[in-house]
Amino acid sequence: MLMKPFIVRTFLLTITLSVCGLVAPALAVIVDIDRIVVVVNEDVITNTELKARIEEIRQELAARNIDPPTESVLRKQVVERMVLERIQLQLADEAGVRVNDKDVEQAVARVAERNNRTVEEFYRALRGDGIEIERYRSQIRTDLKIQRLVQKEINNRITVSDVEIENFFATRNKQAQVDDTYRVSQILIAVPNSATPEQVEAAKTKAEGIHQSLLAGAHFEQAAITHSDGQKALQGGSLGWKKPGQLPGMFLESLLALQPGSVSDVLRSPVGFHILKLDERKLGAQAQPIAQVHVRHILLRPSEIRSISEVMIKLEQLRERVLNGEDFAELARAHSEDKSSAAKGGDLGWVNPGQTVPEFERKMNELEPNELSEPVETPFGLHLIQVLAKRMHDVSEERSRADARQQIHTRKADARYEQWLRRMRDEAYVNYRLEDE
Repeated sequence: MLMKPFIVRTFLLTITLSVCGLVAPALAVIVDIDRIVVVVNEDVITNTELKARIEEIRQELAARNIDPPTESVLRKQVVERMVLERIQLQLADEAGVRVNDKDVEQAVARVAERNNRTVEEFYRALRGDGIEIERYRSQIRTDLKIQRLVQKEINNRITVSDVEIENFFATRNKQAQVDDTYRVSQILIAVPNSATPEQVEAAKTKAEGIHQSLLAGAHFEQAAITHSDGQKALQGGSLGWKKPGQLPGMFLESLLALQPGSVSDVLRSPVGFHILKLDERKLGAQAQPIAQVHVRHILLRPSEIRSISEVMIKLEQLRERVLNGEDFAELARAHSEDKSSAAKGGDLGWVNPGQTVPEFERKMNELEPNELSEPVETPFGLHLIQVLAKRMHDVSEERSRADARQQIHTRKADARYEQWLRRMRDEAYVNYRLEDE
């Protein structure tokens, strides 16, 4: 007899005692445990996982006083988010991206700190909201893994030239200062990479219909959750705070014409049709002197032939050699795998806030001049960090250029990520098994 497809089963045998040397036949009890609802390459999403994620999203929406869409719409949005998540986790595993328990603990501690709570208080609050701690930690681990994958595959490969910075200052709208910020939400109606004219027209018609409903008073967040194909659809389309250089020119021009709370016209881009909402605008503050750190480092990276523990031991040995009087710069030239700084004895020059990854910056800021760190792990590898000096420096012009560089980098990385993710999604094998839900 063939089993019912897509059911994961267990067979519990009722074992009876033998009587007078006779053994009664075992009774086979079949219990449905779970059902596969989506196959993603070699992985699966189960019905239990899907229901749990839907319930989490419902709780998030309720906390923001947003009515959820219909069950079918919500399920479709959540399934697609989970599919993209699984694809990225698979790529992260293939790329050797690691997240350990210490990384998770540090991430939880940062979230708790942002909420002005200790970790214990934060966990109590989660339990009070009905959130399982291990499930929360598992999601943190997933988020960190994807962040590190994106850092490795996208962000670290983006470069910004001086010409791009000059063009930014020359062409940006004079109404937009570098330090201005815009809290923006988006509804995206995506257009496939090889869309037919009929598909493009259908997407345009859909976007225009949504736009008309918004002008008639429909709730933007509700419409985003129901209709948007954007990565932030389940957050009501919120893109967060953006600076001018982080926004495509078309977006910035449209936002500058809006008052907070109003929506843009339908905008066309290579990925589809967009409707923007300007949630809030903040004007930049007058530039102030900033804390700079003159720092140098030695970077070693784990590999297929060298484990993270072996790298840690090697860095500990180099640290002892420096503490025993050997020249840091010479050791950096001989051993550091950051080739650009190794040639300069590991010197990174004067570093501004936000210029390095958070793990590096936190440890750098803790060190006193001439102090040498223990090995520090970041998405780039493991570092020995030595601070040479600290100062407060007026960097008005430098900071404007650095801000512009960072904003352009973010904009290019966001665009590259969207293209990369769509390509990975198109290339993945995804088999939906939701028909009988």
